[in-house]
Amino acid sequence: MKFGIDRLLADPELRKPLDGKRVALLAHPASVTADLTHSLDALVAAGLNVSAVFGPQHGVRGDLQDNMMESPDFTDPTYGMPVFSLYGEVRRPTGQSMGTFDTILIDLQDVGCRIYTFVTTLLYVLEAAAEHGKSVWVLDRPNPAGRPIEGLTLRPGWESFVGAGPMPMRHGMTLGEMGHWFIDHYKLDVDYRVIAMEGWKPDAAAGFGWPPERPWINPSPNAANVNMARAYAGTVMLEGTNLSEGRGTTRPLELFGAPDIDARAVIAEMRRIAPQWLDGCTLRDLWFQPTFHKHVGHLCNGVFIHAEGPAYDHEVFRPWRVQALAFKAIRTLYGDYDLWRDFAYEYVFDKLAIDVINGGPDLREWVDDAAALPGDLDSLTVPDEAVWAEARRPHLLY
Repeated sequence: MKFGIDRLLADPELRKPLDGKRVALLAHPASVTADLTHSLDALVAAGLNVSAVFGPQHGVRGDLQDNMMESPDFTDPTYGMPVFSLYGEVRRPTGQSMGTFDTILIDLQDVGCRIYTFVTTLLYVLEAAAEHGKSVWVLDRPNPAGRPIEGLTLRPGWESFVGAGPMPMRHGMTLGEMGHWFIDHYKLDVDYRVIAMEGWKPDAAAGFGWPPERPWINPSPNAANVNMARAYAGTVMLEGTNLSEGRGTTRPLELFGAPDIDARAVIAEMRRIAPQWLDGCTLRDLWFQPTFHKHVGHLCNGVFIHAEGPAYDHEVFRPWRVQALAFKAIRTLYGDYDLWRDFAYEYVFDKLAIDVINGGPDLREWVDDAAALPGDLDSLTVPDEAVWAEARRPHLLY
């Protein structure tokens, strides 16, 4: 198969509208061609007039580990063009930076989750391009989490940098498709084009969205592999809790744990409460000691989520429910457990992080309500998932 960047480079006719234009590139470390050349180098070598580079959260170079660690603007040392951070002093492109190009190429590897901030950065670029009369091209890449949909829809008034619009946590779209949805939903008047992939098969084994023949490159420091991308729509909620999500280990956002839980008891309680929510994956208890971040230096007992191997079932695995169930099991076993982390999350200072992550309080309230059953959460979530399936349908390209 071919990614959007590879098709653009291989076909002079696709590049022809860029002749004589100043071209910007929004990219990160995973913005590479099939032979692992960075897209910036490949586009310059192809003769495009690349006049500026933009970087999303974690930076063009992917050097910043955690949330709310900001990247500076700088001058590219190889080509001398300006590099503008969209996760620094500003998160929306400024008028000054918009004046450096005519067309911006967005070549970002996404992981298929609403909270992954590249989705919001795409919206902000589209809005700025509409305001300044610029063109936006998305060089499309696979959604490694595939097509499944899961989670509550972001509620009105809960928009944030991790909530760009009323979509569920696991949206099942590529960035190119998401751009079409944003333009339709927000009624943006912008010159938009997707350089589509060729041969992407999101429902096919073994990758189910990620072509196994393509090497995985971290799009952000803690996105280490496809298992993480599959689990992330659930494990990202750990950022709003006092449980470790595995930052400071070699497998972040694939596990959870803490020094003061019994992982085997948690897994047993999860199976007691809602065994049907555990289909399609394997849970394994483990021990780990984070070298930084939450519980640094402390031995933690935890649970690893394997969305891989012979037990993996792409159609039934539901990571958001798996993680919600883990919270429910911990709340049941340890009634007064200090679960919810109270701190500023992605520039939202007046709401609990877990609610910002979920786009509303419904998940937290379900966890904390001792009488609430799995069916009560499904009664809220299943209709949201069905509505999104219809809303996204006209915008699917593959």
